[in-house]
Amino acid sequence: MKRDFVIIALFLLSLYLMSCTQPPDFPDEPVIEFMSISKNEMIQGSFTEDSIIVAFSFTDGDGDLGDDDSINVFLTDSRDDFIANQYRIPFIPEEGAANGISGEIFLTVFTTCCTFPDATLPCTPSTAHPRDSLRYLIQIRDRAGNWSNEISTDLIYILCQ
Repeated sequence: MKRDFVIIALFLLSLYLMSCTQPPDFPDEPVIEFMSISKNEMIQGSFTEDSIIVAFSFTDGDGDLGDDDSINVFLTDSRDDFIANQYRIPFIPEEGAANGISGEIFLTVFTTCCTFPDATLPCTPSTAHPRDSLRYLIQIRDRAGNWSNEISTDLIYILCQ
């Protein structure tokens, strides 16, 4: 009988300890990590003619990501350091005692124009320069104004047809 009580007490204690979860230990600044792109080629053209999906993960220790009123995801074109695309992470409410959050973000990035080393105008077909390449540099900003680290996509080829 005493032995059964000890076994039941140990079992209940182990259930109790397993139910206690530790809050995530993330820094207050967002941290992002590149995951993938859906393909590595796009055809230059009008805005919605071609696209890729860029995927990256995030963590944020104080859980203050997203804003209904502000742009907070920035993609910079590596060819000219121009912010080519901007996105908005929707407001993510802070819940519970531990506000650390993590997740994944998937962005649709529409095609861009080829740029050429000579006087050829961007977005024009070129047989002399059949393709261009770029990487997107990505950063996010939380509601407190903290910037994440900067990540880079894999190389993307733009077909200059």
